[in-house]
Amino acid sequence: MNKIFLTMAIISVVIGCKPENPAVKTYIPKVITRNEGFNQYAKEKSDSISIIKDNTAEGNPTFSIKFRDTLVRIQTDPADTGATTQKFSSAQFVNTQKTTLLVQMADNSGLVAPSYLMTVKDGGLQVLSFYRPSAGSQDERYSRGINRVGGAGYLVDNDFFVTNVNAKVYLVKRQKDGERIQGHFLMMSPDRQTIAFLIGESIYQVHYTTDDTYVEKLAANAPKQIPAVYEWIQENYVFEKNKKGISFLKYKDDDRVVDISEFK
Repeated sequence: MNKIFLTMAIISVVIGCKPENPAVKTYIPKVITRNEGFNQYAKEKSDSISIIKDNTAEGNPTFSIKFRDTLVRIQTDPADTGATTQKFSSAQFVNTQKTTLLVQMADNSGLVAPSYLMTVKDGGLQVLSFYRPSAGSQDERYSRGINRVGGAGYLVDNDFFVTNVNAKVYLVKRQKDGERIQGHFLMMSPDRQTIAFLIGESIYQVHYTTDDTYVEKLAANAPKQIPAVYEWIQENYVFEKNKKGISFLKYKDDDRVVDISEFK
């Protein structure tokens, strides 16, 4: 009889110690509408963001995010409480304090999934959406999600630039206000301040900290195929600073006629 009671007691202890599912909190993202910094310090040690890799997922790994001891769930459609996600295909900190995280939603639809910023602010967690209305005819082609640009930061959907280390987000000035930049990312200037895009037969350039822009036409002898164009531009163009100290990509031609207004 004592053995029976002992066995029942052990079973009770095991059941009582069964781990519970972690708490989950749903966040409705705010839309980033202006240049803003997100390099806050955590006021408490407990105000931490954790990245949890799902090692059981087949194929590409997915990640979950915890703030303190609570899983983060994002309501992807503000008008639909059923449209939520807590699985992400990528997650990386973008400041040294590790209080700001750049994530991209895991999605199997074949389209580029939306990206979000999670940041510790005022003792809580804030979630922000990289969303700007666009009517570009080739938006799907040029919405590439998160594109890491060396050590400088991340270009998001040709519309935002997130600097690494200090987590500042800039709205990249569009060539046309109503549509995101309809071109391929080409390169950045050596000072990491100017982003160059290849758009048709032109190079559209944005100095993202000041919104200064410049368009350089491709030379007539430029290759027509995109892979060849990239290499050709690297060999035949160079970044030059204007009078404001802003670097723009220019064609290396000794006979080139320079418009003085470029350097005013």
